[in-house]
Amino acid sequence: MAESLERRWDAQVGGVIPIPPSSPVGANDYRVRIRHCKIGDAVIEDLYSESIVGGTGGRFEHLNDRVVVHIGRRGTWRITRSHKRGDVIDMARNQFVARHNDPSWDFAIGPRTRSTVLILPAADLGSLFTDRAIVGTTESADLRLLKAHLTAVQQSLSDLSPAAVTAARNALIELTRALVSGEGPDRSEPRLAVALADAARSLADSLLTDADLSPDILASELHVSLRTLQRAFATTGESASSYIRRRRLAQAHQDLTAGAGSGSSISELAARYHFADASHFVRAFKREYGEPPSRLARRASEPEPQRVLGRVLGGSAITGRVE
Repeated sequence: MAESLERRWDAQVGGVIPIPPSSPVGANDYRVRIRHCKIGDAVIEDLYSESIVGGTGGRFEHLNDRVVVHIGRRGTWRITRSHKRGDVIDMARNQFVARHNDPSWDFAIGPRTRSTVLILPAADLGSLFTDRAIVGTTESADLRLLKAHLTAVQQSLSDLSPAAVTAARNALIELTRALVSGEGPDRSEPRLAVALADAARSLADSLLTDADLSPDILASELHVSLRTLQRAFATTGESASSYIRRRRLAQAHQDLTAGAGSGSSISELAARYHFADASHFVRAFKREYGEPPSRLARRASEPEPQRVLGRVLGGSAITGRVE
């Protein structure tokens, strides 16, 4: 590995994640972009990479005695037990792979791959694994809870007290334990209420135009009772029904502002977001935004005055070169 790449890695990633033994595929550039946060002895990475191959754990002496969870977002990972035939895992988008990193593993990352990587101490979880990896879908209720908690931690870490950081770390362990054991977490556990509410909101956002969307559907999809879901939402100060209604209004507002709703009648918008009728939709919209949707639609359809736009030059990814 070129010294220039190692220096860049140390400067931008530091000692949180050591650079793995790896090399690019088919070109001289090694391109990777990592956004990471550290929660006690746990690490969350958002990773983008071009095609590389390498090794981790065991004889590679990289993240030994850790549990590593890869959550696919785009592209592919191929993960293989070193020197062990037939144990090849191809992880694509909407899949996850969890493994104990003490054995040696070879990996190959496909071009333009994006993933979230969770790295945890094996002392709390290693006994749940054999020498094989665990593979599953990101659409499972347990993974939805874990993803929601990961997002919440990443967004709020800088504002958390030391006690809250410890609680967030412990929740990561509990949710990962439930994921790999297949037993599911105790969703009535108070410290998981925030993750449950976040998962429910994320699921609701993906179903806003679905006529069947309701608190009951959210509870069913997340494998919890309606009462447990309601308790989780109580921690947010908003009920599940209120959240669904507010988000539908927000989406209708966005449609109108962007012009997507300009060709639709108020009745069509009301039907799209499943209000009882146009009158109910108009009243709810006016309460939320202080004006009827028809006024917003007219304003959005008016031509905007010309603006002089400046040019902003952006930054770049972590890039090194292998000689």
